[in-house]
Amino acid sequence: MRAILAIAAILRPFGPAFILGGLRMQARLLSALGLGLWSATAGANQAAPSATLPGEPRGHVQNARFDAVSSIRGLPLGVRGELLTLFGGKTLDISESNGALPGTDDIPAVRLSRRLVTAGCSQEDCLVYYEHGTGPARTWRVLLLHWTPNETRFEWGGTAPGGLKTIESVRAAVLSGAIKGSAGPW
Repeated sequence: MRAILAIAAILRPFGPAFILGGLRMQARLLSALGLGLWSATAGANQAAPSATLPGEPRGHVQNARFDAVSSIRGLPLGVRGELLTLFGGKTLDISESNGALPGTDDIPAVRLSRRLVTAGCSQEDCLVYYEHGTGPARTWRVLLLHWTPNETRFEWGGTAPGGLKTIESVRAAVLSGAIKGSAGPW
């Protein structure tokens, strides 16, 4: 408000029509700017499209028996290697479900950016459901990795609803279309 009064004092010698015209122009500019910001915000808040699981992997998830895996170290070595590649680090930046470092009972002073919630593996595939980030920026992700002794590859993944506790609830979310499309970061 003080800034407007200061500007008005400076422009007073030019007359009221000049001042009012300038204020009208400012109002139009602010309205246009506000409309642009509102449009951008509305577009950003639209839900991501469902990440429908494609044909063959869908059949695997639907028909295979997934045994629960309660620890990062319980995942096949190839799956851990593929997670390392997807996460883009030199170390596997994911803690156990209790927050401890993989394979230890040590809970680090600084929380890792990912925390395993639950995972499960069949004879050919692993579903990994984890929390990514902290605080209000926290999201939950699910990954489907196809693995054999000779090869492991990322098949599919997306943003998942929070609060899934078991591998069966993760599988149900995957099959129902509750997972939203995402290209990462994983």
